Amino acid sequence: MPERIPVVVQGRSRGRAAFARGVWVAAEVAVTLGVVMLLLVVHQLWWTNQQAKRGAARQVQALEREWGEGEDAYEVGEGDPHETGSPADSGGSGGSGDPRDSVESESESEPVRRGAGRVGPPRWDQAYAVLRIPRLGVVAPVAQGVAKRGVLDKGYVGHYPRTAQPGQAGNFAVAGHRNTHGEPFRYINRLRRGDRIQVETREAVFTYVVDRTLPQTSARDGGVIAAVPRSAVKPGYGYDTAGYFVTLTTCTPEYTSKYRLVVWGKLASMRPR
Repeated sequence: MPERIPVVVQGRSRGRAAFARGVWVAAEVAVTLGVVMLLLVVHQLWWTNQQAKRGAARQVQALEREWGEGEDAYEVGEGDPHETGSPADSGGSGGSGDPRDSVESESESEPVRRGAGRVGPPRWDQAYAVLRIPRLGVVAPVAQGVAKRGVLDKGYVGHYPRTAQPGQAGNFAVAGHRNTHGEPFRYINRLRRGDRIQVETREAVFTYVVDRTLPQTSARDGGVIAAVPRSAVKPGYGYDTAGYFVTLTTCTPEYTSKYRLVVWGKLASMRPR
């Protein structure tokens, strides 16, 4: 019988080799993308917090030094015309409440108005007060405006323009990050009625007491930062009469910005510096 010569199918072998190389390249790309995504997550959840917390702590120290030296950290400036008016971004529908609605009595409320009554708003993006929440261990500078880049992403608490200043009649309304960039308001959901919120300025220390909480509302619910705060989405939450309020707003649920969590407090005392 004639000898059979084996036939080698080179095309099929080359196809298998190309497929193997393709799988290897795809695996390398997947691993690289995974590492990049992990680094982005670490940067967002850890590094931004460290940066913002260090910067905010330095700003608090700088304010305390200025106040101790008698320098004026409360400068008059222009507002940003691009700021808008709801807890979704910046702004607010605030103003002054009825001055007859005092903290304890007309004679006791007068120094509160004098201590907070400066001409003009603070300069935009400038830290001019310190907010402390003893129960949560929060110490954060307060700056004018609620822009992310200039205020919130620096670990600051942002004051809603056109709402009252600390100690004034009306609603001193502020916003802060709940996650990343210092996350000063991460645990405000843990605040309970009677907890203290202190706001320190160059002139005085104002102590507010937590009174009510709105667990969730629309990001566009401007009623929560009105002079007499009341939710426009959930009218059962809020107040009916003028007074001296503080409002803390942040995003909820965690790691999202779909809704807003709101904590309200009332002014209890004022101590001159």
